[in-house]
Amino acid sequence: MKKLLLLLFIAVVTSVSAQSKFNYEYGNFDFLKDQKEVNVQYVFENVLFQVDHYTEEQYLERRKTETLAKKGEDAWKSWIEEWKEHTESVFMNKFIEGLNAKSKKIRFGKDIKTKYTLIVETKWIYPGWSGGMIMQPAKLSTVITFVETDNSGKGLTKIQTDKIEGVGSKVDYGMEYGRISAAYEKTGKELAKEINKNIK
Repeated sequence: MKKLLLLLFIAVVTSVSAQSKFNYEYGNFDFLKDQKEVNVQYVFENVLFQVDHYTEEQYLERRKTETLAKKGEDAWKSWIEEWKEHTESVFMNKFIEGLNAKSKKIRFGKDIKTKYTLIVETKWIYPGWSGGMIMQPAKLSTVITFVETDNSGKGLTKIQTDKIEGVGSKVDYGMEYGRISAAYEKTGKELAKEINKNIK
């Protein structure tokens, strides 16, 4: 009996925790009920990092100093190339991949002509860490806004996502850009499930 109560308690806590990851500023998903496709735009500007809220410039400078000291110039060049690729395309692609993995009625994609556009704006990133067999996943906070594609100033729904952990993805968890991409994918999956619940 005690085990059953414990399992129920964990389920309730998990459910409440998952729900609290999405904070609606306004709107709902009614406008998506008859849609088959939605365009996606990605914004990666003025992002803050870690609990200390470093700017991206500060974060990269610290990462560069650490990498040069431990592994040298070649390692840094390789790392920064991967970082640029991820911030410019991989993060967005993983977010869309997550959306489409769980979406039941709508296909999401970039640069497609649709009535509505989803804008995902990155606000805060905790890159996590990896130490051999132990790993702390990345966490991601975003602002997600749905707008009319031809009238982007008209916001239909605005949601803040809070510290969604990047788990359950096929990425290189040994590197922070891999862990962060997993957080984008997880955010996409959770958003798709949220939409599914509301446009049955």
